[in-house]
Parts: sequence; structure tokens; C-alpha cells
Amino acid sequence: MIIKNFFILVLSITLVLILSCNSTKKSATMNKPDPQKVASISILHTNDMHGSYMPFESNLGNATAQTGDSIDNYMKFDRKAVIGGFEYMASAIKSVRKNKGDESVILLDGGDTFSDDQLGNLTRGEAMIKMMNEVKYDLMALGNHDFDYGLERTNELQLLANFPMRAANIIDKETGNPIFGEPYVIINKQGINIAILALSYRNTPLTGNSKNIKGLEFGIGVEAVKEYLPIISKKADIIVLLSHEGMAVDEIIAEEIEGIDLIVGAHSHDVISPPIKINNTYVVQALSDAAILGETEIQISNNKIININANYHYLWHDEMSPDVQMQKMVNQLRKPYLTKLEEKITKTNTVIGRQYKSESPFDKVVTSMMVEKLNVDAAFLPGVGYGISLNGNITSEDIYKLLPHPAKIVTLEMTGEQLKQTLEQTATNLKPTDKLKIVGGLIQSSGIFYTLNLKKAIGQRVDEIKIKNEKLDLAKTYKIATHSGMLSGIHNYEEFGKGTNIQKTDIILTEFVLQNLKELNELFFPKKMGEVTLIK
Repeated sequence: MIIKNFFILVLSITLVLILSCNSTKKSATMNKPDPQKVASISILHTNDMHGSYMPFESNLGNATAQTGDSIDNYMKFDRKAVIGGFEYMASAIKSVRKNKGDESVILLDGGDTFSDDQLGNLTRGEAMIKMMNEVKYDLMALGNHDFDYGLERTNELQLLANFPMRAANIIDKETGNPIFGEPYVIINKQGINIAILALSYRNTPLTGNSKNIKGLEFGIGVEAVKEYLPIISKKADIIVLLSHEGMAVDEIIAEEIEGIDLIVGAHSHDVISPPIKINNTYVVQALSDAAILGETEIQISNNKIININANYHYLWHDEMSPDVQMQKMVNQLRKPYLTKLEEKITKTNTVIGRQYKSESPFDKVVTSMMVEKLNVDAAFLPGVGYGISLNGNITSEDIYKLLPHPAKIVTLEMTGEQLKQTLEQTATNLKPTDKLKIVGGLIQSSGIFYTLNLKKAIGQRVDEIKIKNEKLDLAKTYKIATHSGMLSGIHNYEEFGKGTNIQKTDIILTEFVLQNLKELNELFFPKKMGEVTLIK
């Protein structure tokens, strides 16, 4: 009897050990992906939202900002309708997560995210961060406009965010390390490790107030990728680059560097559809202004991408419903500032949009106003790639969407030779010999006529320059109006800083425009369009 009981005890212990081992083996197997199985992971991505959390109306042939006239990748909306808004963005994000499951979705933002908007200014970027926290972003690359409120505020916002804001090519001079910590994240989905490395815009010092980025060094993205790729390749199966370098430079990175599976782009406001494939690297990008949610579905087998499907979710209001929870948040964020945001300024019965690489109707309105009110020969503003089109009632936040920065009006005197050199610089900005030096669009102006022929050789691209219907005299001095950003040399416009009789005013350009527009019963399409003849 004792022997029998002992035998039963030994048998029981043996069975427990066998089952335990089998259970452990099964558990370990379940945690590792089957190399033969195809995994589908959706990378959701936004870029260049520029604080755009409100809907806007699209216009045929005149899309948001630079997307209407990009030289590299022309895009325009195919219908006139209401699009965008963060409550619709949230709806699209949640819909994909519901359909695909959390284990199959990653959410990224390519930068230029929380400023360039009146509510953004009033909350100093906090409004957009709160909305992004609500939909659970995984990583944001720092864009050049993400320092518009100064480095200290950017640091405060990245601490407020529930997701990292990073850039491998922004170095803190004091520590010698990338800003805010490691510039990459490793995200495990379905047992697959996906490394995402963030890049900023190399020419950020040429696009804004230098005081805002004091203590930072902006490097070349290509070099930063070469430095970090060996590190993250050891930790991950799939390599994704979240880049604010712009499409032209993303293509260079894909051409020069092996080992990047996917580049999720930003800065150039392009819709890259279908995705570009260069060597073994795919390149995608999803427009701007929170009008589209990009979805790049990567299919992975044996730790390699075997296929890719790009789906761009256009946030048309007649095709989807808003997210109620986000709608409530937007209303709460706007409530304390509603009187300022919705202040009626004037109205227009035509479409007055912004263009980036050609003459911009809105910027023509502003520069013409400067010529008239400031009694100068010509006025200049930088070509910028964000904003909306004005149509119908114009509110304060509409104008701040187009002129968000506190640049102050400046008048000065420049020689005809300096003006010619300035126009040569805008030709270089539009078509540089080195794509790494791309910065800004066409300089916006009023009072000066010229032909810009990008097909001609450098130094011969600008011709037929006239001011007040007279041929430009290279030796003559002309009175010019611009703003403090141009005076400091943004977009490589160095000649303004070399002018004479420089008068710096305390008049903020945005307030100047608001005041003058309030005096108008109606804003008409600018009469001076056509001063620039552009041959691409």
C-alpha cells in the first residue's frame, strides 16, 4: 500500500513537471512571431498641422498653403467642401484602431504641430498637445516651427505631452546630446520590434527667430541617420524614419542609405500617393493642416516588409462623423478665448488664398497694404507654406492662421543692386543646386515687377525688373518695407540687413493688417496680381 501510494505521488509530480514545461514552452512560443506568418501593422501619420484643429473649406486649384503650387509634387483638392478639424481626425484615428486593434496600430506626427494659430498663440501650444494626448500619439518629430514659443516653452510642452518629441539632428550644445533624450523609440507590435528615428529640419535657424533656438545646433539629417542606424538596427526588425526634412531630402536619404524600410515625411506638405520606392525604402507623406490622416499599412514576413498599402483618409465632413469626446474638448479649449477668436474683421465674396512657390493672393493684399500705408516703393514678405484661404466672413483667427508670428514692421532703404540680389536669392530658394539648401518659397512682394526664369543659369534668372513702371536702377536707392524676420536674414535674405536708414517699429504686422482690414466693408481680390512672371 505504501509502495502504491509512493508510486502515485511520483507519477503525479512527474505529470505536473511535464505539463509545466509544456506550458512554459507554449508561452515562450506565443511571445515570438511566426517568421512565416504575415503581420499587418498600420502606421498612422500626420504632419505639418500648424495648430490647425478647426475645419476649413477646400477650394479648387488652391489647396492649403504650399500644396496648391508645389514645384516637386503638385496637388490640389478635387472638390469644394468642408474638410479637416481635430474632432474628425480623432474619429478617423479611433476608427482605424477599432478595426485593426491596438496591437496593429502606431500613431506618429512629423512636426510643425502646435503653433501658427491664434489659439496656439493664446495657449502657447498647449491646446494642440492636449488634443494629441487624447488620441494617444506614440512619437512626434520636432519641426522648425515647434520652437516658435522659444526653447523653454518647447521643453514645457514635451513634458506635458504623453508622447516623446525628438530629433536626432538637434543637439543641445551644453550636453552634446540630442534634444530631450534618445531620438528614437522601439515599439513592439505583434512581437515585431519597430524602431522609429525622428529628424528635424536642418535649416531651422533660417526660418524663424534665432533667439528661440539659442543653445541648439541643427545638423544634417543624412549624417544623423548614418550615426543612429547601426544602433537601432541591432534593437529592431523594422526601421522607420520620421523625417521633417522635406520630400526632396527624404529622397536623398533613401538613395544614399541602405537599411531604412520606411520614411514617413513632413515639412514639404506633400501627398505622396502612391508611395515612392527608392531602392528598398518606401517614402510617404500626408499633406498638412490636419486635412488628411495618412495610413501606411506595412505587411511583414520574416522580419521584412513584403508589401505596403497606403491609404489617405481625407477628412471630408460629408463622408464621416466627428468624435463627440474630441468635439467637447475643442469647445472647452476655445471657450475662454471665444470673443477674440470669433471677432469679425471684414468679409470677402471671392477666394483669397495663400500660395508658396508663386504669387500669393493673401500676401499680395498685405504687401500692397504696406506700400500704401507706409509710403514706400515696394514691400516684401517671406514665402511661407501654411495657412488657409479666406472666403466669406473673415475672423481674427483666420488672419492669425496666415500671420501667426509677432514680427514687427521695418522700413529701410536698399539699392537697386541689393534688390536684384534679393530676387536672385528667391530663385535659389526655389531651385537650389544643392537640395539640402532648400529653404522658403517665392519671396512675396508688391510694387516691384520682374520675370523669374528658373530655366536660365544662375545669375541670369531675374530680368525685366521695374519699380513704379521704371526700369530698376542698380545704383539708385529705394524705400522698402518688410518685417523683423526678413531683416534678420530668414530664408537667406541677407540684403535687407545690409540696407541703410533702417527704421524698426513696434508695430506688429498682424495687428497692422487686422486694423486696416477692419476699416474695409469688403476685401476684394488684390489688383496687383501678375507683377511676377514665373517660368519654371
